Amino acid sequence: MDCRILATCVLIWASSAWAGAWDAGSFDNDDALDWVWELSESDDLSVVEDALQSAAVASDYLEAPTANMAIAAAEVVAALTGSPRPELPAEVTNWIKAHPLAVTDDLVRTARKAIENIKNVESSELAQLWTESEEMAEVWHADLGDLLQRLE
Repeated sequence: MDCRILATCVLIWASSAWAGAWDAGSFDNDDALDWVWELSESDDLSVVEDALQSAAVASDYLEAPTANMAIAAAEVVAALTGSPRPELPAEVTNWIKAHPLAVTDDLVRTARKAIENIKNVESSELAQLWTESEEMAEVWHADLGDLLQRLE
């Protein structure tokens, strides 16, 4: 193989390996996808509870990674209560099928509180980041609104 072709292939591969996922969907970011891996390694709701608690009780400033993981956890709660988003990652769908766990009303309330905190532009880094793009902010807010409805 020509060295120039090989070098080009390596550069393309390396640049794609360093590119992060970032979009408005609940699982369209690296933080949520990393959290899904944690979920797949668990046998109970502790990973879900931890992610939601971190965002629900945030008192000062809610960092974007914490918010992204809490959104993914809230999606798991919605799915376990019978209201999944249509495009759940396969890993999440498989985990839910393997772990048909009961969700308490307290956990649903915690999920709703976490999402409300995440939407607060005054104290949420993620909300602040999404407001920088008016078009994408609408998509993001609509996605969270849909999630809140599915958590009712």
